[in-house]
Order: sequence, then C-alpha cells, then structure tokens
Amino acid sequence: MIVGFSIALIVFSALLLLLVLMHKGKGGGLSDMFGGGMQSSVGGSSVAERNLDRITVVIGLLWFASIVVLGLLMKLDR
Repeated sequence: MIVGFSIALIVFSALLLLLVLMHKGKGGGLSDMFGGGMQSSVGGSSVAERNLDRITVVIGLLWFASIVVLGLLMKLDR
C-alpha cells in the first residue's frame, strides 16, 4: 500500500504542477508561456478558467490526502 500511495503522490504532484502553471497570471511569469499573458474579454473569468480552478482544488485535496495517508501508513509500519 505504501508503494501505491507513493506512486499516487508522484502523479498528483506532477498534475498539480502542470495545473498551477496553466493558470492565468496577474503579471509576467511562467503562465505567459502558455498564453496566460493575453487579455480576456470583459474581465470576467471564462468557463474554462473556472473549471481549471475546480480541477486544481480537487487535485490539491487529493495530493494532501495522499500525504496524510502515506504518513499514517509509514508511522504504523514501524
């Protein structure tokens, strides 16, 4: 089980990294490489941006939960 949660942690970490880089930035930075520097129309967030926010939050919660479960499993394994 420890190996499974370790692999899940690696996968969630990589996904979280990619999702955070895809977010629209307020200024310059890495998000400009992915088209984040373009101005959106009417200043509101689009459906794609809101869905990206939701997916990022879900992956972040799964990442946190896998860290907690992995820590508990390692503590009980001693």
